[in-house]
Parts: sequence; structure tokens; C-alpha cells
Amino acid sequence: MSTQAPIRVMIVDDHGMVRRGLATILKVRADLQLVGEAGNGQEALDVCEEAQPDVILMDLVMPEMSGPEATRAIRERCPNVQVIALTSFQERELVREALQAGAISYLLKNVSAEDLAAAIREAHAGRSTLAPEAIQVLIQMESGDASYDQDLSEAFGLTSREQEVLALVVEGMSNPEIAACLVVSRSTAKAHVSNILSKLGVSNRAEAIAMALQHNVGKEARSLRISARPED
Repeated sequence: MSTQAPIRVMIVDDHGMVRRGLATILKVRADLQLVGEAGNGQEALDVCEEAQPDVILMDLVMPEMSGPEATRAIRERCPNVQVIALTSFQERELVREALQAGAISYLLKNVSAEDLAAAIREAHAGRSTLAPEAIQVLIQMESGDASYDQDLSEAFGLTSREQEVLALVVEGMSNPEIAACLVVSRSTAKAHVSNILSKLGVSNRAEAIAMALQHNVGKEARSLRISARPED
């Protein structure tokens, strides 16, 4: 029998019925414990300090203080608390705002109970989970005025080639497509992607995309005008 303490979870949503449904999901799982609820972002700040959750399920569209605003404030006050954005909306700006505010994951409310529980466990372990719909929104974002955040490359030791490959990952390209774009072998492209995931400390492309967008690395492949050249 495991003696590990359950993951402390807090629910923030302005609809009582949604909170009750989420609470039911938590209460039937021994490793998850509901420790607090809030009906809006402002209330969430107060409840968070008292409840001291490990993970927060955060609605994004709420009165008084939005989910992204509350997420940013909570992450500043309690950096060890992980926030999962849980919403009915998948607009690109909400995705961007939630991730830039510090949410580790982005899920839609139609997620299954098992997938939600798994996402909570992953968030507690510091790993991101993104809904397929959210991933599509991320990779379809226009680059706008986004540019590479050099701090990302410097902090994680990405080479210039890995920066280019990361741009193509955010673009939504597969390893074969990356290989064709950069005129390298598929094995080389796969190795670059693996190195990027390792350096960023993530386990999959979705997590890499989330981290890239948190650092303002947008859909850069076209704007960077990457030249097709043989690998050095």
C-alpha cells in the first residue's frame, strides 16, 4: 500500500455545476485530494494561500479576474503550484495567454475523467499536457511580431541549428518534413529533435511547443527564411 501523500488539487470555475463535476472526479481517486474551490480568479488567490494546493484546475473566462490573470498572480506568489487551464474555449489568444501566464497544461472541458486525472498527475510531476485541439491552435498561430527569445536558447544551450529545428517543430512539421526543409537525413532531423527535447527537459513535441510559445517563439520558419543547406 502506497504511503505517498495524495496530490492536493484546487478547482477554480465560476459555474457551481462544473466544480461539482470536477470534484466528483477527484473524490473517487485515492491519489487526488480536493483541498479548495473558488468561483473567480480573485477568490482563487485567497483560497490558494489557505489551501496550499499542488495543482489548480483553472477556468479561463471568469468575472472579476480572468483565468490567465489569476494564473500569473498565483505563479508569482506560489511558483511551486502547477496550473492546468481547463476551459470550453480554444481561441488562439486564450491558448497563448494561458501558457504565457504560466499554465503548464491546456485542456478542454470535454476531456475524459481518466485523461484529466492523468494530466493532474503529469502536472504535479512538472510535465505538460495539451489537448489535441490546443496543439492545432498553437501550430496554426500566425508569427506576428514574435521573435526568438535568446534567453531560451542560452538557458538551455540550444545550438543555432537546434533553434531552426525548434522553429519547424512549432510550425508543425514532422521529422521527414524537417529533414527535407534543412536538406539533412531523416536520422539527423530525428536526432536534432531528440536533443531539443532533452535540453528543454520535456518528453514530447507538445511540451516543446508549449515551452517555445511561453518564451515567445512563434511560428517562425517562414519569417526566419531558413535557407536549405547541407548539414555541416
